[in-house]
Amino acid sequence: MANCDGRRKEVIAIVGGGISGLLACKYAISKGFDPIVFESESSIGGVWSKTIESTKLQTPKPLYQFSDFPWPDSVTQVFPDQHTVLEYIESYARHFDLVRHIHFNNKVLSLSYEGDGDSSTGEWMSNGKWNVTVQHTPTLSIKVYQVDYVVVCVGKFSQVPNIPEFPENKRPEAFEGKVIHSMDYSKMDSTTATDFVKGKHVAVVGFQKSGLDIAMESSTVNGIERPCTVIIRTPHWNVPDYFPWGFPMAKLYLNRFSELTVHKPGEGLLLYLIATILSPLRWGFSKFVESYIKHKLRLSTHGMVPDHSFLNELSACLISTVPQGFYDRVEEGRLKLKKAKSFGFTKQGIVLEGQAEPIKSDLVILATGFKGIDKLKHIFESPKYQQLIAGSDDSAAVPLYRECIHPQIPQLAIIGFSESIANLYTSEIRCRWLAELLDGKFKLPSVKMMEKDIAEWDKYKKRSSKKYYRKSCIGALHIWHNDQLCKDMGWNPKRKKGLWAEWFEPYGPMDYTGPI
Repeated sequence: MANCDGRRKEVIAIVGGGISGLLACKYAISKGFDPIVFESESSIGGVWSKTIESTKLQTPKPLYQFSDFPWPDSVTQVFPDQHTVLEYIESYARHFDLVRHIHFNNKVLSLSYEGDGDSSTGEWMSNGKWNVTVQHTPTLSIKVYQVDYVVVCVGKFSQVPNIPEFPENKRPEAFEGKVIHSMDYSKMDSTTATDFVKGKHVAVVGFQKSGLDIAMESSTVNGIERPCTVIIRTPHWNVPDYFPWGFPMAKLYLNRFSELTVHKPGEGLLLYLIATILSPLRWGFSKFVESYIKHKLRLSTHGMVPDHSFLNELSACLISTVPQGFYDRVEEGRLKLKKAKSFGFTKQGIVLEGQAEPIKSDLVILATGFKGIDKLKHIFESPKYQQLIAGSDDSAAVPLYRECIHPQIPQLAIIGFSESIANLYTSEIRCRWLAELLDGKFKLPSVKMMEKDIAEWDKYKKRSSKKYYRKSCIGALHIWHNDQLCKDMGWNPKRKKGLWAEWFEPYGPMDYTGPI
């Protein structure tokens, strides 16, 4: 229902002013809503607003852009740096006049639902209200907003750091030096970060993107005189570039044909048989990429060959690019790689499992990720909703229908928590799907049917991600996932012109500019 000026009476609260929050705001406006965006910081951009100085975009630029707001011609890098990405996001917000909807320095403390609607009957579109308790951080004043819908866009890579557990006598307190999480390091500006590590023996724990970037920055500052030690629990297929043996990786994994080789949730008998027949090809793709990475980065020389496949890595959304010259610095002695399944602290530094001598350190930086599910579930006051978000299985990913809504939590969506190989445009199509749902363009199936669909995707995640199953990630099936969203919205899921392009050309943001 709309007012006489075209605005709708229903109120939407959006939690978070990162990319997903901005997209949710933009598409809510397109349907006549007047959304309120609560952003705990003083600026937009989410993780891009405060990150490690040397961080660059992990996804090639053509795959990381808004469908109706392409990168400006002035940005020529394939992997723009943090400042350029943030400028692009800010330009998008200005272009679509989103900033006026954002309440900065407003932290959402809790969400509570009140109403007589019972979501177990299938009424996600119920008649209840959400109470959003918000704190204005400069004044500490608290206000409660009552809204019709909530869209949670808090992401998973901030606020609640994942700190490893240590034996009682080997905790950080035993260490005479300083221990911080990468989250704290990323908040520093370039000069502060340089001064912080300068002249210190630094140990970085973790081998994903933040760990790699911090190690490179430390080795730049301290050189060979004080080499940076990287503690690695699990080697990963981090890529030097996206052209294995000169062939575009996008043509191996980002087209419809590549997805024919993968068993998909909800597939029929024909697709099941095709995926089974093509499984050797799926294995071959993985070995092709692995052979290039091993050769290019000399992984065997450094004892860094992973024991899982590249496809497992891709399916779990764990692909990172290796900073240029990383392994050259290992060979020069500016970086030292140490593998260990576990470690602890002593007075002098870090002691690795199976080694008596500690790694002498002045500073230890834990690039050990974040507890995304803990961050997400604790925003809810209701223990029931907390449990629904966490899932019945402690090893499960967040159980969301279409990776957007929980069938038993009415009038609430979660966008940007479930990852893909290109998060921006996946969040965009999900926000469009949500806007169409709120606009009444389609109806949800019953709770039973939604839970069945979630279970099918859960099986896929367990099968494809294996030990990394905990992450909410659609991985190597982003086209199949988008097809479901398109069908719900009444869009043609086939977005290309011509049979060859439809099956063999990579899919990207510009394929989803609108219904066709």
